[in-house]
Amino acid sequence: MLSIHFFIILKISAMETTMRQDKRAADQLRPVSIEYDAQPNADGSVLIRMGGTHVLCGVSVENKVPPFLVDTGKGWITAEYGMLPCATNTRGRREAAVGRSGRTFEIQRLIGRSLRMMVDLGRIGEHTLRVDCDVINADGGTRCASITGAALALEQALGKMVNNGRLNAMPAILPVAAVSAGVVDGTALLDLAYEEDSAAEVDANFVMAGDGRWIEMQCTAEGRPFQPQLFSRMQELAVKGIGELLTLRNLQKTT
Repeated sequence: MLSIHFFIILKISAMETTMRQDKRAADQLRPVSIEYDAQPNADGSVLIRMGGTHVLCGVSVENKVPPFLVDTGKGWITAEYGMLPCATNTRGRREAAVGRSGRTFEIQRLIGRSLRMMVDLGRIGEHTLRVDCDVINADGGTRCASITGAALALEQALGKMVNNGRLNAMPAILPVAAVSAGVVDGTALLDLAYEEDSAAEVDANFVMAGDGRWIEMQCTAEGRPFQPQLFSRMQELAVKGIGELLTLRNLQKTT
């Protein structure tokens, strides 16, 4: 079902005329590509590229659950996130050597919360699906790219569980994707690259389900408070961008 390897380039058409450093319109995603089976030994894997941000998402299925779920018949989905040392323009130290930062804990909890919205945990048996998101190259929006790629890898892993008899049937899937937005020089922008994120007056991340319901919104004023209409505009941009990202799942099903 999901064993073939393919590569998708998603071209996004511009809807607005405001141009940015990379020549995108204000409401335009960066070029997006998805590569399945990037890690053949994983139960599900995706390499997602959103502009200069590249994240490898792998899923491992374990035949056990955390102690609080033993003998409940329910499974668990959890995530770990990390950035490779050369993912940014200055080498970062491996967290295996120095310990995970508060930022890392916050992001991986966000990823785990988002992915658990995708499926009824009572339908996956007492299995833990452990999702690893490793940032190969960072150019803004790494947590959002991680969620979008991990959601596709998770669905692939569930399909493989059905194929190999670990699940009797494919559980219902609620698609999930995420995108960043922000305000730069007074203009709301979709899918911020690093140079925009670092200069943003407002920085936001949006996680949405395929049926239009929100899973999480993170929004912070970096310099001064902002007007409600700017938040509404960022939300509109996020709905548009996430809608385009969710087409990746539809392409997967028809390829």
